[in-house]
Formats: sequence, structure tokens, C-alpha cells
Amino acid sequence: MAGHQITQASTEVDDLHVEWLECGTGPLAICLHGFPDSAHTWRHLLPELANAGFRGVAPWTRGYFPTAVPTDGLYQRGVRGRDACLLHEALDGDSDAVIIGHDFGSGAANVAASMEPDRWARAVMMSVPPGARMANAMFEYGQIRRSSYMFFFQHPLSEMVVPHDDWAFIRGLWNDWSPGFDGGSDIDQFIESASPDGHLAAMLGYYRATFQPELRSEEFADWDAAGQSPPPQPTLYLHGRADGCITSDLADGLDAELAPDSKVVVFDDVGHFLQLEDPKRVNATIVDFLT
Repeated sequence: MAGHQITQASTEVDDLHVEWLECGTGPLAICLHGFPDSAHTWRHLLPELANAGFRGVAPWTRGYFPTAVPTDGLYQRGVRGRDACLLHEALDGDSDAVIIGHDFGSGAANVAASMEPDRWARAVMMSVPPGARMANAMFEYGQIRRSSYMFFFQHPLSEMVVPHDDWAFIRGLWNDWSPGFDGGSDIDQFIESASPDGHLAAMLGYYRATFQPELRSEEFADWDAAGQSPPPQPTLYLHGRADGCITSDLADGLDAELAPDSKVVVFDDVGHFLQLEDPKRVNATIVDFLT
């Protein structure tokens, strides 16, 4: 990792102030985080991408401080995928760029790669499978139980409960989703992103836009729909067998639905935040696929 320092930068993307972590030079590799997480989740991967000849860029996605709360109040999947494409354009990305996403970032990566495929040579998705598998799983009791927090987030009371008692709710999610893993510093980074006025509500807005159609703009309906099928590019999908948030069963047979030269890897001994729990193996798998 010598010589590859992670730096922070920012720009305005379609009237949204966006900040990101960056490392390396070369083809663009945009890395999208999920909830309850931040751009710091990619701190192990960014230097490895740089070593492999990429310019790794990990933005705080819309509403996650220090990126701004968007004035349009939109958080639907299509808008978040469009953000990634706009950032690709703002950073002078080429057709050799790649996109990497975890959790909510996985869905946004699916949208970006599917809607504007000429921007992205390959895609990596983690913990939330591409296409409609997650939506279909929400009709099954086991996944509904795992996803009960999503329904709680629809209620305004959640904005009081989530930060209560030193963010005990968030600490509980990390414990449930990645059993036995100490997410201390990453939880602290999330809390730093969520604490300024309006930012926690923005983060919960991702879930509210998922279940409340009135919070979505029809302007981006085509972008939303683009995430209902796997990307057309070669895609790497990674999942942890011990994931307490989303069942790893959703990875079973997925390789048959993906584009040629794609790959599915399930790690037996890690949970939801696999890029943090076992960064050495996960990073090696990602870099091997991208190169």
C-alpha cells in the first residue's frame, strides 16, 4: 500500500454537494456504501484498487454527511443510481470504469450499470443481490422478520428511537447482521454522518422511498425499473453466509441469471459487512475479478 494515500475531495453534482474518499490513479472505480455505514467502509479496499491500477472513489451518498441533504428530497433507488452516473461524468470517467456497491449501494450500482452500461466495464455487488430477488424475498416470513427494522423506519418515531441511548438501535443492527464482529469505528463514522440536522431523516428516507410511492418521482421511474434485472456487464456478487440482515439463500443459483463471465462467491464465515470482517479475502476476490 506504500505510496497510495487516501484523500478527501468534493464537487457539486447536479446541485448536490458530494464528498468522497479517493485513492490511486487510473480507470475509475466508484464504491457505494450502504446503511448504517459510510464511505469509510471502503478504507481497506481503496488502497488495493490503487495497487491494481484504479482510481478508487468512495462517496458519501446523498444525505450522508459531509455530502449534503438533497434539496429535492428524493432517495429512491433510481436517483441514487443516477447519482453514480453523474459522479462518473464529473470525474471524467471512461468506459473502462467499474462500479462496486454494498447493501443500498448494491442496488444503486445495479441501476447505474443497467441504465447507462456504456459507462461501466464491470460491476461488483455485495449483500443485496442484483435484480428482483430481494423484492421477491420480502414476501417470505424469514426475510420479513430480518427486515422488520425497515417497517419501523417508516414511522416518524424512528427518528427519535434510532439515536437514543448512544445509538443503541444502530449498534444492535450491526451485532445482529455481523455476529461476533466489532464494528466500533465504523459505527462511529456512521454516527458522525447521521448526527448533523436533517441527515438521519435523509438516511431513513432511503427506506421510506422504497415503500411509499408518493415519495418517489416519476421522472426517475425508468431508472428505478433498471434495477429490476441484473446488469448486462460481467458482475461479481458476494454474500456472507452468516449475514443476519439478508439471507444468503438469495445467492443460490444466482450465477445462472447473470451476464457471461460473472461470478458468485459466498463466504461461509462472515456476515453482512463482509468487506470489513474479512477484507483480505474479499478485496483479493474483487481485485482478481476486476483485473
